[in-house]
Amino acid sequence: MAGWWRALPRAVRRYPWPTNVLLYTALFSAGDALQQRLRGGPADWQQTRRVATVAVAFHANFNYVWLRLLERAMPGRAPRAVLAKVLCDQALGGPVAISAFYAGMSILQRKDDIFLDLRQKFWNTYMSGLMYWPFVQVRSPGQIALLITRNSCSLPPSSRLQCPASL
Repeated sequence: MAGWWRALPRAVRRYPWPTNVLLYTALFSAGDALQQRLRGGPADWQQTRRVATVAVAFHANFNYVWLRLLERAMPGRAPRAVLAKVLCDQALGGPVAISAFYAGMSILQRKDDIFLDLRQKFWNTYMSGLMYWPFVQVRSPGQIALLITRNSCSLPPSSRLQCPASL
């Protein structure tokens, strides 16, 4: 176990994309399983498997590429750069991620109208996210990867979005 734990940082540096996808999928799935547990019902492992499938097929890859693109387009950790990244992520990345989640889940559930859940739940989900994630993204001290806000954190330091510690 100790050898594995020491090898993990090396694997993250050497293979950041696959490591990100695996970690994101694990965290996304664990969040789904925890939510089911907190609701008190029986575990629905098929639901968790669908969540993992959407995470591995789209979300982890999208977030990895999207956040690297944001950092390249708006480098730096000055307050203005951080605010621009947060606004861009919330205005463009958030809707794409939410839409892909609801449509992807509907496809995996074999629903007749794959956009029904998206139409019914999009605005509530988006507005709830706007009330929480921008404050986490801006107020966290030191380095913060916006990827953490989407339940993943294995980007190498060179790919992380920088937040000023003074905020």
